[in-house]
Amino acid sequence: MNTRREFLQESAGGALAALRVLPPPLPASPSPASDAGSDIGSLYPFVRSQAVVGEFPLSFLQKEFTDLRAWKLRARRKLLELLHYAPARCDPRAESVERVDRGDYVQERVLFNTTPDIRVPAFVLVPKKARLPAPGLVALHDHGGFYVWGKEKLVELPDEHPALTDFKRQLYAGRSIASDLARAGYVVVVIDMFYWGERRMLLADDPADWRERPASFTAERIAAFNRRAGESEQLVGRSIESAGLTWPGVMFWDDIRTLDYLAARPEVDPKRIGCVGLSVGAVRSLHLAALDDRIKAAVVVGWMTSFPAQLERHVRNTIGFTKLVPGLYRYLDYPDVGSLAMPTPLLVINGSKDQLFEPSGVRASFEKLAACYGKAGVPELVETRLYDTQHEFNLEMQREAWMFLARHLGRSA
Repeated sequence: MNTRREFLQESAGGALAALRVLPPPLPASPSPASDAGSDIGSLYPFVRSQAVVGEFPLSFLQKEFTDLRAWKLRARRKLLELLHYAPARCDPRAESVERVDRGDYVQERVLFNTTPDIRVPAFVLVPKKARLPAPGLVALHDHGGFYVWGKEKLVELPDEHPALTDFKRQLYAGRSIASDLARAGYVVVVIDMFYWGERRMLLADDPADWRERPASFTAERIAAFNRRAGESEQLVGRSIESAGLTWPGVMFWDDIRTLDYLAARPEVDPKRIGCVGLSVGAVRSLHLAALDDRIKAAVVVGWMTSFPAQLERHVRNTIGFTKLVPGLYRYLDYPDVGSLAMPTPLLVINGSKDQLFEPSGVRASFEKLAACYGKAGVPELVETRLYDTQHEFNLEMQREAWMFLARHLGRSA
């Protein structure tokens, strides 16, 4: 078990200087040695020269922004515009198709519409001993290069496939976090993200095991499906953008409509709803809190950095079509997006050995979040932690996250 090492927040006053994570642009014809460290070699100097240096134009830290509410309206409007996707509200037509007693909670399998065209499958876990209405949580599953299952990554199932059990062991210390949170007294909803689980991409000539996910599904066949899905992400992303929208737009609006559904359930106190996620689930958690004030506490695990610091050699495995909002980083850095949640309590956890992120970018993002919350007058409502571990949501991280949620949402069990 890795030991925890807390990353102490810097003061807001010292944070601004640390945000200049990029050096001045290189000359037009750099020496070969200056290109050696970049994944894009000789093209990197041009890309770096185009990135924002210093403060981002729509950051709350710009002197012109003194009113938090007015800034949030303006910055959110820009983020929503760049998603190039604004589905109409619709009747969710929610349907419970299965209800199973799991001892401490009841597990429902439900279907509901997030748009007129999209009907999503979900699990809703309702604690049996909670005082109702109870606090609610939107639990958001990861990417993980593991597409065969989605919502099942966070929920206990008696017939869980060994490959899924092993996946949870690697990323979640073997826990099913949605089930753990239901036992703690939260009503939890988990959907399949677009392209995962029941919403995975299937082709006309796919074999039966890829279509049906039988108990006899072998590890080799699961790996083959995941490999095909990973290789096809670019094509799917390009197809989505060719249709005039973005993959994050689909993701984020699905999550907002999931929040609509959860808040409307009679077992849920709509004034006590939070969200939590690891990796791409963290991207989703951050943006849900940033875009919707009904979220009253957010936990973001394994996805926080200042993106200019990523450009040299940390784009390859971090920024795919699932996370790319075209043009966003002309206006807002990633911690600026996080600060759109203000004054919502926000817990951000990263691993110091997580190779997806440039360490200086992680430090700068933590400092910037502290500075933004400080300027908003609520410095105590953002917590940033750096654990001595890799890309995971381990037991120590989970304990801290659950304490944070309990502190800000309360418990009812």
